[in-house]
Amino acid sequence: MLRLPPIFQPADSTMLRRSALAVQLLTASLFFCAASSASAAEDELLWRGDHATGRTIMDELAKEYAKEKKGKITLQPFSTVSGLDAVAQGTADIAGSARGKYMKRPEESGINFVPVALDAAVMITHPKNPVTSLTLHQVYDIYYGRITNWTALGGEPKDINLYGIAAPLDGVEFSVRDLVFRNGDQRVAIPRLYLNTTKLEEGIAIDPAGLGLSTRASIHGNAGVKALAIESIGASTPTIADGSYPLYITLYLAEKVDSPKQAAIDRFIAFLDSPAAKDILRKHDLIPYSDATDAIARASARTAFIDAHLGREPSTTSGTAAATVAAVTPAPVAASVPPPTPVAAPRASLEAKSRIAPTAESTEQVRENLARAEAAKAEKKAAAEAAKKSTAEATAKSEPTPVAKKKKAVAKADKPAAKEPAKPASFGNVDAAATTAAKPASFGDVNAGAKTSTDPQKN
Repeated sequence: MLRLPPIFQPADSTMLRRSALAVQLLTASLFFCAASSASAAEDELLWRGDHATGRTIMDELAKEYAKEKKGKITLQPFSTVSGLDAVAQGTADIAGSARGKYMKRPEESGINFVPVALDAAVMITHPKNPVTSLTLHQVYDIYYGRITNWTALGGEPKDINLYGIAAPLDGVEFSVRDLVFRNGDQRVAIPRLYLNTTKLEEGIAIDPAGLGLSTRASIHGNAGVKALAIESIGASTPTIADGSYPLYITLYLAEKVDSPKQAAIDRFIAFLDSPAAKDILRKHDLIPYSDATDAIARASARTAFIDAHLGREPSTTSGTAAATVAAVTPAPVAASVPPPTPVAAPRASLEAKSRIAPTAESTEQVRENLARAEAAKAEKKAAAEAAKKSTAEATAKSEPTPVAKKKKAVAKADKPAAKEPAKPASFGNVDAAATTAAKPASFGDVNAGAKTSTDPQKN
């Protein structure tokens, strides 16, 4: 018979009851610990998105969320598209985006975009640059490569070094192009590309001729750059809140519609509307979305304001307020939007792949194909230029030199002129005279003189 050690043997009925109670308490304790562990794991959310949103919003929000013991948010700042794709694939729970859903990307069809705050997209330059404001038309022309020197903007005679974000469909770039060109994916002339706004701002901080796009919250406290006003309206908390600054944008939290962590995501979204979270947003010059009713109401008026200053027909979203703005705002000379420059097949393929899967192996193959095609094109061009140069050199050798040409001309001038043969009679003989006399008199005869004279004595 198996005997338990004395410590597990109840001495009497009382001990037996106590032992049973201890087992029940231990079981309940283990169950509670398991439930707590599951709840904690459920509230561990992975956030991925662009650097601007991560740096300005999520860093402090995640710390406050953990401080209140509501859960843990792990941050992976990279780019807008990488965050949205990670949410769509289930490798991230939530994503940050400075733009709304792009309907042309099927990857975003199952993603819900929750507005969190309003920010301002700002054109930034070096603090020593004398330019302080741009018009919407100037922004339009700068991005299309029509304005390339600061003198056209009232600045010094220097080329504009335009900076942008290399990542496809970047949130801030997309939002501004959507406002200015009515196409967030509009191709523009930006020769200097950076991976994120942090690096872009660092570049402009050391370039007096630099110009780029960032957000007001992103440059908060950064003395190395300055924001330019748009249509003489500076980006500030009041002008963003009332919608008068034309380039205000919405910051979103993106979630998968059927996420397995929906309950935890809902708790975090609810936290974003708490007083503590709103204080963090305001600290970074952001307007909590629930407090931005004026700007939201002026959305159609803002669209009409931009259309009027670009001299184009109002969009279909403009209403009564928009018509009022258009009526009181003088429109400049109409600017037609030029069609996109045709793109060769390798480059078009690369652009399409980069938007969908920027780091995929197939994208790298397309990039290599483009590189080979451009190398072959450059080689062909170099060969054509070499052939043209060779032909020009051969022609130059076959022709006499300038000195020889001069000697030949001098020798020809010194040679006695040959006697010219008699020309056929055209004047000075009878036939010629008869021929000319047959013409109607217009001068040199009496009748003609009578007709043309104004002297009374001759009439």
